[in-house]
Amino acid sequence: MSNDEPMTGDAVPRELPRGPHGLARDVVEASQRERMLDAIVGAVAHKGYAGTTVADVVSRAGVSRKTFYEHFRDKEDCFLEAYDAGVELLMAEIRAAGEDVPDWQERMRARVRAYLARLAEEPAFARAYLIEVFAAGEAALERRRAVHARLSKFGRELNVEARREFPEMPEVPEEVFVAAFGAINELLSSYVGEGRTSELLELQEPIEYVQMSLFGGPRAEHDG
Repeated sequence: MSNDEPMTGDAVPRELPRGPHGLARDVVEASQRERMLDAIVGAVAHKGYAGTTVADVVSRAGVSRKTFYEHFRDKEDCFLEAYDAGVELLMAEIRAAGEDVPDWQERMRARVRAYLARLAEEPAFARAYLIEVFAAGEAALERRRAVHARLSKFGRELNVEARREFPEMPEVPEEVFVAAFGAINELLSSYVGEGRTSELLELQEPIEYVQMSLFGGPRAEHDG
């Protein structure tokens, strides 16, 4: 996968052989679809969502406009599907990173690293996911809110585990986790926007600090 392609998997041939190939129609269509999803993320990363056209997508994907419209209603539909596909792979990697880690703090660190590493390895997707999503309309923003809710669930799970080990820890309101992950993604966006996507792993420690600080709860007035 190149640096201007999203995380859409390798379940089908990325490029079809030239001439008669004997491949089933569903294999051909799946390959075309995946290439178009890759193409729109690459185009959006290069030109911005507003500047990207269907012509850019079909040119990068090596398909016809007719093929594009057989799969997608329009540019927005294609972008949203690419966004969803990338998010699902990202979430699966975060979840898998902590599956075999018994300690909740180490699980948190493993998941933060998986999140940052995947975005650093996929700069085009990182830009689409963190920055260009704002230009893609209300449906895209709704998906972004849903992603933050899913990320906050990881934090909630860790808080529950931590409170089993340390019952004196306060329960954290759901809104606090959502706010924290929103702030974390704003930090990531600043790096991506500055062209520093390859440096995202440098943010592991400050992000861990933010997450750990959630578990302390608000300080009482007399503690200050």
